[in-house]
Amino acid sequence: MTNITLAMDEQTLALGREYAKRQNISFNALVRGLVEKTVKSSLDDWLEYTFQLMDKANVSSDGKKWKRKELYRG
Repeated sequence: MTNITLAMDEQTLALGREYAKRQNISFNALVRGLVEKTVKSSLDDWLEYTFQLMDKANVSSDGKKWKRKELYRG
């Protein structure tokens, strides 16, 4: 794992350390978890974003219309 340097005010750091202690985790684990959750949740939104783009696209399907559930038939 790579180490990073993070700057924050003393009060936020103290509150963060207290919170992590109450959760029985290290402050590093707290920060790492928050970053991972934030980044991964934005990656998970790609599918919905793709459907939104498709819904807004001005393209022709020669009259054929599909419902989303039809695309998932297997």
